[in-house]
Amino acid sequence: MLKVTLPEMRQGAWKIDHFTVTGKEFQGFSSRTVPPGTYTRLTRGGTLVMSDTPDEMRDHLPIVQHATGSVLLNGLGLGMVLKNILENSNMIHVTDVTVIEIDRDLIGLVGPYYSLRDKRVSVICADALTYKPPKGKRYNAVWHDIWDDICTTNLDQMKYLHRKYGSKADWQGSWCRGLCEQQLKKEQKMFGGWY
Repeated sequence: MLKVTLPEMRQGAWKIDHFTVTGKEFQGFSSRTVPPGTYTRLTRGGTLVMSDTPDEMRDHLPIVQHATGSVLLNGLGLGMVLKNILENSNMIHVTDVTVIEIDRDLIGLVGPYYSLRDKRVSVICADALTYKPPKGKRYNAVWHDIWDDICTTNLDQMKYLHRKYGSKADWQGSWCRGLCEQQLKKEQKMFGGWY
């Protein structure tokens, strides 16, 4: 996967900046680490939302591998998934990519770098949970990534979105669903099924 190439900038509560890791650092969930290098991150109100670190890029590899034809992305973030789908489209045939993003400031910050440069991209300001695709629209691939953190509380929304697009998509996935399900099993085991 390719790292993003966005400049440092901010809009509203959102900020994109670059950071350098000189030694292996721990980041967030479980045993995820960041090797030395320079990366781009997206924060909202000072809280990390996403980055283009190797673990996070690996998290999104399934959609890049499955993207073909008509693609729907729930969540814009840094546009890392969008960039990789568009840049790999010489190997795969992507006809159109619809991005559903709830935050206007984030659309204003990141959206133009992709939608103005590629006519296949449409960015729609809407809530992924309530957005209704055009009647009769079918997607070859759908990716859900509307969460800031990897946590078990995301699973209900993931299940809802997968049901919602079950008859409208040939393939779909959610960011870190497998990790969330593993964590839920650990929590259930720890609390004896009363969780």
